[in-house]
Amino acid sequence: MKNITSWAIIAVTLTFLIGPFIIIIFAGMSAGEALAFPPDGLSLKWYLKVFTIESFRQSFLLSMGLAIFGTLAALMLGVPAAYALNRYDLPGAETIRTIVASPIIVPGIIVGLALLRYLVIPLDFTVTMALFLAHTALVLPYAVRVVSSSLNNLRSDMEEAAVLLGCTRLQAFTKVVLPNIRGGVLAAFILGFVTSFNQVPVSLFLSGPGVKTLPIDMLAYMEITYDPSVAALSALLAFMSLAIVFVAERLLGFSRYV
Repeated sequence: MKNITSWAIIAVTLTFLIGPFIIIIFAGMSAGEALAFPPDGLSLKWYLKVFTIESFRQSFLLSMGLAIFGTLAALMLGVPAAYALNRYDLPGAETIRTIVASPIIVPGIIVGLALLRYLVIPLDFTVTMALFLAHTALVLPYAVRVVSSSLNNLRSDMEEAAVLLGCTRLQAFTKVVLPNIRGGVLAAFILGFVTSFNQVPVSLFLSGPGVKTLPIDMLAYMEITYDPSVAALSALLAFMSLAIVFVAERLLGFSRYV
């Protein structure tokens, strides 16, 4: 009886997690002209059409650039910040952690409006620069928290031993600390990339004419048409996320460090 109950719970959980993904896949394969499930026949024409829509191509490249460079910028700021907060007794450390975490605590709509009103408009930033700064700020808390967790699991006496053996603090950090927390850095990059790529509320406020991230472009597309191409694109993006995790695990050895 216990085994039956356990399998039933597993089946319900998998259905809850995978069910929407399966619906999106088959909705994008509809042979009809409108988004529907169950689909009116099966066809791959909408998956092929996604690659022919110019606005999707442009917004995809913008979202990809923001996700990659915004996450890298967040890691360049977040790794030293996490190291300083973890290794040194800084005055006001808890306040600093709270400020750094504020972009994920405060609702995205408020963050987007605040950035637009008090940063973008007064400083006359371009739309692309505003999006880059916003995505960097949104990813920074994840970088600090994930890297801090890795540093908590790294014994500080390993670094001290390197210093006693003749390394400078910078050399000890690059030769001892970084190699031992690379799993955390990689995890922070993947989490930050996915968060930035799928960001909607903040990007909605900061997008401008001709400059839209892919999620915002998908919303705008659905306002004027209701064909299955958005479902097809959503399925492709889901597969892309799975591919990123798979490649990170197989080629970079992600599973060995976390």
